Amino acid sequence: MLWLLLVAVGGSFAAKLGSVEDNSPLTWLPADAQATRAVKLAEQHFADKDHSAAVVVYVRADGLTARDLAKIDRDREQLSAQVTHGDIAGRQVSHDGRAAFLTMPLRTSPSENSVLTDAVDQVAKITEDDAPAGLDVRITGEAGSNADFFRSYSGMDAVLLGSALAVVALLLLLTYRSPVLWMVPLITVGVATQVAGGAVYLLARHAGLVVNGESVYILMILGVGVGTDYALLLVARYREELHRHHDRHTAMLVAVRRCLPTVAASAGIVSAATLCLGFGRMNSTRGLGPVLAIGIVVVFTAMTTLLPALLVVLGRWVFWPFVPRQDPGYATAAGRSSRAVWAKVAALVGRHPRVIWLATAGVLAALAVGTASVQTGQSNAEMFRKTVDSVAGQQLMAQHFPAGSASPADIYVPDTGTDAARALAVVEPLHGVASATAVATREGWTHITAVLADPPDSPAARRTVRQIRAALGDGPQRVPHAAVGGPTAVALDTADAQSSEEKLLIPLVLAVVLVLLVALLRAVVAALLLLVCAVLSYAAAVGASSLLFHALGYPRIDRGLLLFGFLFLVALGIDYTMFLMTRAREEVAQRGHREGVLAGLTVTGGVVTSAGLVLAATFTVLATLPTVAALQQGLIVAVGVLLDTFLVRSLLVPALSLEIGPRIWQPGWRAD
Repeated sequence: MLWLLLVAVGGSFAAKLGSVEDNSPLTWLPADAQATRAVKLAEQHFADKDHSAAVVVYVRADGLTARDLAKIDRDREQLSAQVTHGDIAGRQVSHDGRAAFLTMPLRTSPSENSVLTDAVDQVAKITEDDAPAGLDVRITGEAGSNADFFRSYSGMDAVLLGSALAVVALLLLLTYRSPVLWMVPLITVGVATQVAGGAVYLLARHAGLVVNGESVYILMILGVGVGTDYALLLVARYREELHRHHDRHTAMLVAVRRCLPTVAASAGIVSAATLCLGFGRMNSTRGLGPVLAIGIVVVFTAMTTLLPALLVVLGRWVFWPFVPRQDPGYATAAGRSSRAVWAKVAALVGRHPRVIWLATAGVLAALAVGTASVQTGQSNAEMFRKTVDSVAGQQLMAQHFPAGSASPADIYVPDTGTDAARALAVVEPLHGVASATAVATREGWTHITAVLADPPDSPAARRTVRQIRAALGDGPQRVPHAAVGGPTAVALDTADAQSSEEKLLIPLVLAVVLVLLVALLRAVVAALLLLVCAVLSYAAAVGASSLLFHALGYPRIDRGLLLFGFLFLVALGIDYTMFLMTRAREEVAQRGHREGVLAGLTVTGGVVTSAGLVLAATFTVLATLPTVAALQQGLIVAVGVLLDTFLVRSLLVPALSLEIGPRIWQPGWRAD
């Protein structure tokens, strides 16, 4: 009854989750970055809050005609009256006479992406109506880019969740070979994701939790994948116990008691690892951690309370046609599986442990070499999997105007009499600056725009922004308290923050995971072994994924993907080896070290492999999203999970455990 109430309330709140998403620049920028200060100055002194600049580009290959110019002037009047509610600066015409552009501020909203997309659509309607034949019209600039991004993701939450559930349903059906059983975990996962979404909504609405589009779709995918993994473990153990016990309540009680420590440890490790993101510099990073931790806690609670209740209420028939019956001759899963594939794998590992761990580590190390091919710093054109209007417009701008015309740098300086003039004198001569103009003076501050000679998303443009900041902040012509912002500055500060986050958060996550592993396994050597294997697996996943990205034609990645991949691959990859080692320790206590490790591999082989396939397939669903970043996020996690499932957990860890011997359980206890 409690879960019925929770899903009824949580589902209604989850439906409103989009209304509390905050995709404003301040949500993504580092809190202490200069670009962040520039955004705040713009909002405080220049009424630029909830506004974004759009640039309309007009191009005719053989030169603009009088009709074209007249059309541009009419558009300017209509846009001023209907869209921006203010005057728009006159058209700028290129030296070759083939292109012109208009720049205008459009209203946006942190929580409603439709406000900006509707404004851009209105601009498109006005500029395209009655356009002379052959005149190419595109909308670019910050507003155009954001609108294309929002439009690409519009309605994708439902598609993503539906695709993930469909993939999981298919894999569960193949795993259980039952027309009924697969529905029970799927229903439980669906309930858990809705309740988690509702909890996130309430905290965002009333407790100031920062939620953006990225955190919402990662929450859904992680909830479905991890929840299904937990369900696979519990159902497998429950089926095993049904062979031992006549009463299904007793069987479930034993199954939950045996699974709970491992599943709780898994949920604890993933939650603790994600909460480490709260120490990041990026606002988006700090907000992502609590969102994912909430999802994991809700999913864990559902899988250890709701799922067992449903299975017990439904009875043994839910496993039809392979209904487990009490079998007095049923010894252990290891005994029943002696002829199974995983028993053969365990036997192979037992015969040649040194050869296997050396070969497996060699393969992973070879894949890790691929990290040398990693290229960071995606341009706007590389963010989308198809050419969008804003990218085409930026490319047209670069052909006829200084490449940075569509997205100039915004410089804010105190207006104390000579500061503005001194800032212009410092900025204009710098290499990489095409022009600099003071566009507004208000409330003791002057706004200067600097058009960059290079594309705003290029490394050269970032170097120019660094030069501007250095020139204004140091030397005889320095301008105290000046702030340099704009799209290029945002990209620069974001990349710098991501780099510093890696240096802080990666060691922090490793330390937290190690402490939790030691507490769970009560063995320092085993915990260190699992952690080292997870790091090697992560490096191999990055290397293999980088080669895959090159093959797919998307060689560059967003720098944040490295931290994203590390967090999920270490936290989730540890799960599979932890499932193996906790069961191995249980078997070691009865059989001795060697036989216990091999029995643990045999017992967990099938279910953990199924869990890995489900999680990998779930993250692959991110490939349905239209951005390159989402595709790469899904692939790097999928590749890493598959490496953990088939190489690390199946071969490397058990082979090393045999090589090290009973000492692996030190200093907690040893089994000879």
